[in-house]
Amino acid sequence: MPLPSDENVVQTSSAIVSTLHGIFGPHPGFRPAHAKGVLLKGTFTPTAEAKMLSKAPHFNNISTPIIARFSSSTGIPELPDTDPNGNPRGFAIRFVLAETPRRVHTDIITHSVDGFPGSNGQDALEFFTAVKDGTIGEYLASHPKALAFVQAPKPTPASFGKEKYFGVNAFKLIAADGKEAFIRYRIVPSAGEAYLDEAALKDKSPSFLYDGVPELLESGPIVFKLKAQIAEDGDVTDDNTAKWPEERRVVELGTIELQSVADDQAAQQKRIIFDPIPRVEGVEASADPLLEVRAGIYLISGRERRAA
Repeated sequence: MPLPSDENVVQTSSAIVSTLHGIFGPHPGFRPAHAKGVLLKGTFTPTAEAKMLSKAPHFNNISTPIIARFSSSTGIPELPDTDPNGNPRGFAIRFVLAETPRRVHTDIITHSVDGFPGSNGQDALEFFTAVKDGTIGEYLASHPKALAFVQAPKPTPASFGKEKYFGVNAFKLIAADGKEAFIRYRIVPSAGEAYLDEAALKDKSPSFLYDGVPELLESGPIVFKLKAQIAEDGDVTDDNTAKWPEERRVVELGTIELQSVADDQAAQQKRIIFDPIPRVEGVEASADPLLEVRAGIYLISGRERRAA
């Protein structure tokens, strides 16, 4: 996974990482955002619809091994699960396409709010800087996109397996016959959604979400459906804050089954660097400028973790 070639993008990515450290305090060996997390192992099984939309291997193989990470927002590793600042929750998935002769994979990164506080890296940097400097109220008053993200409902899920997740950016799927479609990912829990109010949270332990993962696995896999909302002509694909109408067609791409907690959590959490850019034949990044900045953030923070 290379750093972006644009030096301005790298500088913006680095500045966002530094700003997040300033908000939450440096925690060597942990991510500057979504620091608290758990890795799981499982499989992805595609639908026939996925095979028609994309020639990517994970959409055409019978099944593909995956590594997934549930996480809580903020850069605080010990944040209680009952703290509302832990929302939105994150869900990243790595499709392991090959281990030898070299590792080949592609990732999907989602979170539990269908939104983001800005259209590009500079917007994100200004938002996080305002949080760090204590001027967020003034910032939100003049930045409606950020205000919409802050005001979006962010309930605490009853479990990671009863939460829905959204991809931030648009991507292009390319079929074997060359046909192209812009999509946004959605991940829907097969067990249904369930959320807790303040009264219910008072009775929960500070680690109830993470303690609940192995408890859920005792009764079988944690299952989700990977879906895609498909853009139509005229829909904006290079600005994550420009949402497509809800009547746009949503198709099911496959089933995610999480079967076990990954071994050697501490070492793996430091090592794995998820990549917002797909880098696989059959799935391409859109022209959304936020993608390169996000990729830079993930790589820079990943290198910090590995060096800690």
